[in-house]
Amino acid sequence: MNTLRRLILCAAALLPAAQLATAVELPRLQPTDTYVVEESELIYTRVDGLELRARTYRPKVEGTLPAIIDVHGGVWSSGDRSQGQVYDRGLASSGLFVFAIDFRQAPAHQHPAASRDIATAVRYLRSQAGALRIDPDSIGLVGSSSGGHLAMLAGLTPNSAEFGGEGASDASVRYVIALWPVSDPAYRYDYAKRVGRAELLRSHEAYFGTRETMLRASVPRLLRASEQTHLPPLLVVQPGRDANIPIEMTLELLKAYQDAGGRLTYLFYPDQPHAFGHRASAQTSDLIAAMRDFVARSGGK
Repeated sequence: MNTLRRLILCAAALLPAAQLATAVELPRLQPTDTYVVEESELIYTRVDGLELRARTYRPKVEGTLPAIIDVHGGVWSSGDRSQGQVYDRGLASSGLFVFAIDFRQAPAHQHPAASRDIATAVRYLRSQAGALRIDPDSIGLVGSSSGGHLAMLAGLTPNSAEFGGEGASDASVRYVIALWPVSDPAYRYDYAKRVGRAELLRSHEAYFGTRETMLRASVPRLLRASEQTHLPPLLVVQPGRDANIPIEMTLELLKAYQDAGGRLTYLFYPDQPHAFGHRASAQTSDLIAAMRDFVARSGGK
């Protein structure tokens, strides 16, 4: 039994109510490094005088591809579409079309600007499915840190009026992957106060403004209030040495998702720091393989 499988089983033992995805292998996805990957850039929308860009990662293979949108981290105030390039390239080399996006961030823009841009990106991919040669029904989301929070919000409430969904085309997704996510901005804000992380406090305040707004954007709170309109399969990844994401916050997310009836997979990497998947390592290779398998089980073709 390899390390990854032990971690999955340990997670299930700790959380006996977890509903792990049924293993249904889909033919398109292959082992990492099967395909050569071609990269390009495009503008997916223009808003507030900005041109929002995406970096595409396309495997050199014939036919229609499954697609995934990558939402970068950076405390809602920094970072760009290149942040997740290690796992983006790895996923593309297994047969996924990866669409890594820029979006509006603090301090120039506040919540829910980023969430509106993510919904726009989903709609863009769906509307351009023929030209991009992707399957519009296969689209999923992966997000890192604050991007994990944004990806979960987009997955749970894809067509909300707050995110520009009223009268717009469908922005729902097949699944969500949340890597070391800031699932509850209010919880993490209080944590940052306790441990003296002034840089985190500034970024929280710059994007959300008030703690009340942070609490309204909390994924566990949203689930407990039954405000979600969709409940896609969710993969949550938690590093054990993560100084940015208190594990108690992640456990609250897992409980709330299970209590809501969601299909959940949880991976715990005990010796890894925050954002370890942004650099090449044996653990990152393990993570990419786990992400690929989760996509296959979740119907990402």
